[in-house]
Amino acid sequence: MENLCSIANKSCFNSPIIPLKPASFSKPELRFRKKKSSHSFAVKFTLKADSINSSIVNDSGTDIVNVQPVYEPTPSNRPLRTPHSGYHFDGTARKFFEGWYFKVSIPECRQSFCFMYSVENPAFPKKLSKLEEAQYGPRFTGVGAQILGADDKYICQYTEESRNFWGNRNELMLGNTFVSQKNMQPPKKEMTPQEFNGRVSEGFQVTPLWHQGFIRDDGRTNYTEIVKTARWAYNTRPVYGWGNVGSKQKPTAGWLAAFPVFEPHWQICMAGGLSTGWIEWDDKRYEFKNAPSYSEKNWGGAFPRKWFWVQCNVFEGATGEVALTAAGGLRQLPGLSETFENAALIGVHYGGVFYEFVPWNGVVNWEIAQWGHWCISAENETHTIELEATTKDSGTTLRAPTSEAGLAPACKDTCFGDLRLRLWERRFDGTEGKVILDVTSKMAALEVGGGPWFSTWKGKSRSPDIISSVVGLPVDVEGIYGLAPFLKPPGL
Repeated sequence: MENLCSIANKSCFNSPIIPLKPASFSKPELRFRKKKSSHSFAVKFTLKADSINSSIVNDSGTDIVNVQPVYEPTPSNRPLRTPHSGYHFDGTARKFFEGWYFKVSIPECRQSFCFMYSVENPAFPKKLSKLEEAQYGPRFTGVGAQILGADDKYICQYTEESRNFWGNRNELMLGNTFVSQKNMQPPKKEMTPQEFNGRVSEGFQVTPLWHQGFIRDDGRTNYTEIVKTARWAYNTRPVYGWGNVGSKQKPTAGWLAAFPVFEPHWQICMAGGLSTGWIEWDDKRYEFKNAPSYSEKNWGGAFPRKWFWVQCNVFEGATGEVALTAAGGLRQLPGLSETFENAALIGVHYGGVFYEFVPWNGVVNWEIAQWGHWCISAENETHTIELEATTKDSGTTLRAPTSEAGLAPACKDTCFGDLRLRLWERRFDGTEGKVILDVTSKMAALEVGGGPWFSTWKGKSRSPDIISSVVGLPVDVEGIYGLAPFLKPPGL
């Protein structure tokens, strides 16, 4: 079409194209990439969201076919499902939030898209009345959708009402309608893409295998560069959950996460996957195949006092899929006193194996600057890990659900981090044994949040022996509740 201009960055078109195959879940062992992945990638300029009908030509003169993601409904008992994939709201009026994070990285052009959704105090479907405030105390309500996307640009749409939000109690499925199509009822469950588009004008739906939506910036952001609209649709093939491939997946924070203590809780739902589809970012359309992707969630009464986070799925120097997640926080202990503790972990998936470093199986150390430098190390009985990340990017302030101000600026992120990761076997005397990973990345996602951050945060996390012995027990909470499913808490 004459009014379209297609562009191709030469470095983004060196990989051959592999035809998209529908995701297959007949076996828990999903396909791993060998050496460099076989993706294709394209960026297009467009004047209308529905006007993309042209193709892009790469260096060899071969047409890059427009990407058409394949939708599949979420199967029951899917492989790699982690505990706590479902929506945790229990229907009570206690202070509660739940937040979800989904990231797609496009290594060919060094760009990432981070989708963040949150719901606050859903017991109140709209802003509290004066009578409700007198009865329950001040509460912030609503649903937010944020995206940190290409070139560190940002978009946020928010409503104080949650009546059009839905979440599945048992599975990673959720959605919200900000604006419905004329004379249409908002969805309350997963729908086909066609049904969703027929009902929803502005909103989103996401499952473990499918993600789509359209949002419009609400004009509240004046501190960073924004895009006015974003539209997307892509499918995902999970590769890693949180545990060994082919084994039962683990709760990220241990089996005690099934109970409302040590909040907020945290669960990595998909440490690594491969996504295929497109994202329209104002007047640019990004098309991708087999792009590395990731998802996680938080829930509870409030975020930690302060925290740090490092996540990466794009590495140089590895011969297969590598997924890294590391984080730590200063969280309040249960009780009436203002008592806080340090908690941190590192998890790495590589070659189908999960390498876990948590306070109940070892020790985690960190030194995190106010911005620009993350240094984290850990060891357990069998392995040692070190990672160091830096960035010269100024970062983008993002919102998080806070008890003090609702969905408010509370953290700073970048997806342009430089990172080195080393993982090796630990000999019986503690010396370095076989090196498992020595890899680097220029696409690490880095974050600091909360505060105050007056200076570099140096910390250490190791559980007392009695706590380690309890948290480290191989308790199958889901299996126990399977004997009395009517007692099973939501979300598990």
